[in-house]
Amino acid sequence: MLKQAMGVSHAKVILIGEHSVVYQKPAIALPLPAVKTTAKITPLNNGQQRFASRYYSGPRQTAPIELEGINALIDTLLARFHAIDSAFELKIHSNLPAERGMGSSAATAVAIIRALYQAFGQPLTHEQLRADADISEHIIHGNPSGLDVATTSADAAVWFHKGEDPVDLPFHLTSYLVVADSGIHGQTGLAVKHVADFKEAHNRLATHAINHLGALTEAAKDALLKNDVLHLGQVLNRAQAELRTLGVSHPRLDQMIQVARQNGAVGAKLTGGGMGGCIIALAKTAKDAAKITTALKQMNILETWTQPFLSEEVVYDDAN
Repeated sequence: MLKQAMGVSHAKVILIGEHSVVYQKPAIALPLPAVKTTAKITPLNNGQQRFASRYYSGPRQTAPIELEGINALIDTLLARFHAIDSAFELKIHSNLPAERGMGSSAATAVAIIRALYQAFGQPLTHEQLRADADISEHIIHGNPSGLDVATTSADAAVWFHKGEDPVDLPFHLTSYLVVADSGIHGQTGLAVKHVADFKEAHNRLATHAINHLGALTEAAKDALLKNDVLHLGQVLNRAQAELRTLGVSHPRLDQMIQVARQNGAVGAKLTGGGMGGCIIALAKTAKDAAKITTALKQMNILETWTQPFLSEEVVYDDAN
């Protein structure tokens, strides 16, 4: 019997390891637990299955192609629970901007899965959650690394190798992370293809950049464990240089990164696929983070979030 239920997930940012993770190098991703997505299921008695979201509201069967992955996920779970004909409204609310490298599609899938399992009173392991979320992620992204699903469903930082189970990475770091949205849609699929094409055309240069990104990720892990904020900042700056070499940055991101560094960031880089999306800036103190945020807002940045590394408290700064 279907009952009312709600599932919750959250945003993520990649601290380091974008693109090199595709080539069997490690990556570190951080959950942003207060930037949430919720999925609420309410039973209906009219025989319909309906969506209610910022992108589309109406019958599930006439949803746009952009929801194909989510629909396939729901179909799979309803069949598993022998509930194909169940009537319900699925209401999705998210604070995550789409196509910004913050894991919006994965967060939506995770929240829906949690809601559906709860609605049908079914137990859910973390391994099953990740496997189910891959159903929609493969349709949406083609060949996802699995990093988004691992982090949007995690409570701690994640150390990730493609093809291996993600590992929690507990650490103590007394600093702040500013995440800033460029307002430009990230283009993960295009960026991944660009790196592959660049590697084919300039194998030596691309291979060096990818290998260096892998080594920098190891260095970032060490800095996190030692609470070495300055070293971590240097590592993030070097990673950004390699991402620019691979051609996945963007003039707007470069400008934002420069402004962040000029206003107190000890390190700054793009996060996610690139070619748009967001940057992250590492600040030693809350005062530094506020200064960075103010400078970015003066650039008409769409939105920023400032998160202490050891707290779920997130400060939202809407630039508009």
